[in-house]
Amino acid sequence: MLPATTAEQLPGHLAENVMHFGRVLRAAGLPVGTDRVQLALQALQVAGLESRRDFRTTLAACMVDRAEHRAMFDQAFHIFWRDPDLLGRVMAMLLPRVQGREAVPPPPENRRLGNALFPQQGERPAPPKEETKLELDASLTWSEQEQLRKQDFETMSAAEWAAAKRLLRGMNLLLEPLATRRFEGAARPGRVDWRATLRSMGRHGGELPLLRFKRVRERPAPIVLLADISGSMSRYSRMLLHFAHALSRANTRVQSFSFGTRLTPITRALRERDADLAVARVSHQVQDWSGGTRLAACLHQFNQRWARRTLDSRTTVLLVTDGLEHGDVAQLGFEAERLSKSCRRLIWLNPLLRYEGFEPRAAGIKALLPHVDRLLPAHNLDSLEALGVLLSGRPEPIHRRLS
Repeated sequence: MLPATTAEQLPGHLAENVMHFGRVLRAAGLPVGTDRVQLALQALQVAGLESRRDFRTTLAACMVDRAEHRAMFDQAFHIFWRDPDLLGRVMAMLLPRVQGREAVPPPPENRRLGNALFPQQGERPAPPKEETKLELDASLTWSEQEQLRKQDFETMSAAEWAAAKRLLRGMNLLLEPLATRRFEGAARPGRVDWRATLRSMGRHGGELPLLRFKRVRERPAPIVLLADISGSMSRYSRMLLHFAHALSRANTRVQSFSFGTRLTPITRALRERDADLAVARVSHQVQDWSGGTRLAACLHQFNQRWARRTLDSRTTVLLVTDGLEHGDVAQLGFEAERLSKSCRRLIWLNPLLRYEGFEPRAAGIKALLPHVDRLLPAHNLDSLEALGVLLSGRPEPIHRRLS
């Protein structure tokens, strides 16, 4: 066991900087506790400070335990330990934006990291408004709300995340009405309801005052949500849980499940009236949040134990996952085919579609793709709005249709 390390055993203010670096990572969302910082101080005493590369490798080995957190750690390391280029880019990200056309789009930055590094940055005064001039060729500008709708969930800051949830709660979600086998009374003439007509004649002494009519009863299509809450999908699935909570207000039956290394029913937890409390109950109830993924095994468990209880010929299944399966791909294809045959339609929501050069090369994606009815992105508010249009049965815009 390594000996306990104190601040006097490391040169200069290195111990204080390492502790502050751990606080920055924690504020950015990485699970870096006091034990990780203490371990890093002990490891630096043994590994030494011969090179910057060894220093970064030692800190990463002590503070990062998941592969999806490595990108955040690398950005924070370069900015915190004085990389002038990236530090200037993060500072420029926090300055007021100047509207205009850019020759080259800036690289995406994680705004959560910027808030963690500069927590005291207040809102800067807005620049003075210029006189409005009417021109025929006006440049295209976007409001903050429109920019937020296109912002990736993974790179949103805490303030943007809260604003996105408010916009999601304000969406008017209407589900497609489907015909049932039952009838209900109708005010307009159509199919005659002879039973209701005879009951009316009995109440009026055998006379026929008016014919009674009926129509086919319609009910919104039930929804089943299967959300991948593994490390690479947790932030996207968290927003999809807010979307499922909003769907539950649309007078339809919504059954929700989360899966990572195991399948967990979360329908009761999402019945909380407050969306934030509902998602907090889900994250407290689920034991494998931000863990690994066993997609084939979880689909097998759902098909075996829950499919007959929750699925019928009218149900729409929303499968939220990136499809990166490391297990038995043949079993994954079999379970996906069985799932698609048990429901009305299977919609796959994949955040990887946010990349323009996305190609289905992974074996798990190739196994799932032949059995889904639609493959849609799910990485920002615009994609969720397109999903709402699809579930409502309204015609989609041409540019949103997938071949």
